[in-house]
Amino acid sequence: MSEPIFEIQEDKKEKGYSVFTLSPLEQGYGHTLGTSLRRVLLTSLEGSAVTSVKIAGVKHQFSTLKGMKEDVVDFILNVKQIRFSYDGDKPVKLHLAAKTAGEIKAGNIKVSGNIKVANPDLVLSKLSKGANFSVDMVVEKGFGYSPAEERERGEIGMIPIDAAFSPVVKVNYKVEETRVGRLTNFDKLTLEVWTDGTIEPKEALIRASKTLVSYFEQVISPKKVKKKKDAGPVDALGPVGKLSVEEIGLPTRVANALSRAGYETVEKLVKANPQDLMKVRNLGEKSFKITRAALMEKGVDFVK
Repeated sequence: MSEPIFEIQEDKKEKGYSVFTLSPLEQGYGHTLGTSLRRVLLTSLEGSAVTSVKIAGVKHQFSTLKGMKEDVVDFILNVKQIRFSYDGDKPVKLHLAAKTAGEIKAGNIKVSGNIKVANPDLVLSKLSKGANFSVDMVVEKGFGYSPAEERERGEIGMIPIDAAFSPVVKVNYKVEETRVGRLTNFDKLTLEVWTDGTIEPKEALIRASKTLVSYFEQVISPKKVKKKKDAGPVDALGPVGKLSVEEIGLPTRVANALSRAGYETVEKLVKANPQDLMKVRNLGEKSFKITRAALMEKGVDFVK
């Protein structure tokens, strides 16, 4: 096979969204590249997220705080949605405080010069008159998804939380036939990439491509690696399996119904029998289709 020669164009560009086309590709390579790039974009790019919080007057996440409309669980769910652009390498502690009634937004967090909140308008909480609200949060860099149970508790009062580091929110791709002269057996790959605003889609695509190249270089010229002891079976779902149903883009009603029925995480959800799910209170065939679509966007599907 001859050396690959194809063009890549950014056909559409908006804030946090771009459409790329790669063409002409040898037949079959549209799906080869599309599948590989999609998986790496969603799981293997470095990002920043809150990994723990300390709320004054709160000992654990199932508490309530006087003057705060939301309970602590809902507040933490909102905190998980904060997106940061961070140039440093070490964990950084940020502070958020308020004593007046009204909305508390991500933009109210005190940040230093090398860290920036990408979605400052995100509402974290609503306070009533007389509230005394003070929160410390730790932001770290990482890859993919990190469940809270994997981290040790630091200082007293710090609550570890699940962290989704990936700066890429969603990736779609499609492959169409295209022609070169009279030949029609070529592929045209179209990639749609959505990011959280901390990285441009084009930069994300470049980083994902470099990641794939680094793995192929190891195949071509293997470097010796030290053998590690077997750590046991690896979760086939990877980090996605640890995501809660609230974190995969489901409507609140559907996510709450699934949680009440015992399907709190993706790992538990994909093992469920679809017929059983449709019998869950407040769910039905339409809700099942919505749930399955959300799972497939994360690259997983029901086992049964």
